[in-house]
Amino acid sequence: MKRILVKSVYDAFDYVMDHYYPFGLKEFAGRRDTYAVISIQDTHTLGFGFQFAQSECCKAVLTLYFDDVYKPVEGAVLFSEEMAEQIIGFIEANQNVDTLLVHCYGGESRSRAVGAFAAKMLRGSNEEYFATGNPNEVVYETLMDVWERRIR
Repeated sequence: MKRILVKSVYDAFDYVMDHYYPFGLKEFAGRRDTYAVISIQDTHTLGFGFQFAQSECCKAVLTLYFDDVYKPVEGAVLFSEEMAEQIIGFIEANQNVDTLLVHCYGGESRSRAVGAFAAKMLRGSNEEYFATGNPNEVVYETLMDVWERRIR
């Protein structure tokens, strides 16, 4: 995996669409790198109204539904250890793609936490994710706890 991109849902959609080309016109695709998507969607709206799918460039998609909360809130879904296991397994299974694309609604909290974790897991360094924003602490710490238990 050459890079990890953390995006808002809108920017993630633009990134994916840069890979699109009409039949027979592959040379017009804006991008040709391979990628895998971790799509973090809100539960209160039942998602964003669309889901990413595998394609020639998109090798895998993991869609999770949880909200940007830091403690249990009635009606909201808190990030769980089971979700952390899914993310860790997904990252391990897709290390051969060029890009890991992680998105949530705003690209600032949940996806930034997953991006920071992926960078730590794959490269050992993730300071830029904390220097330029505020990753969701519950998501990041849960991922780190589950991963550390797995590697012991």
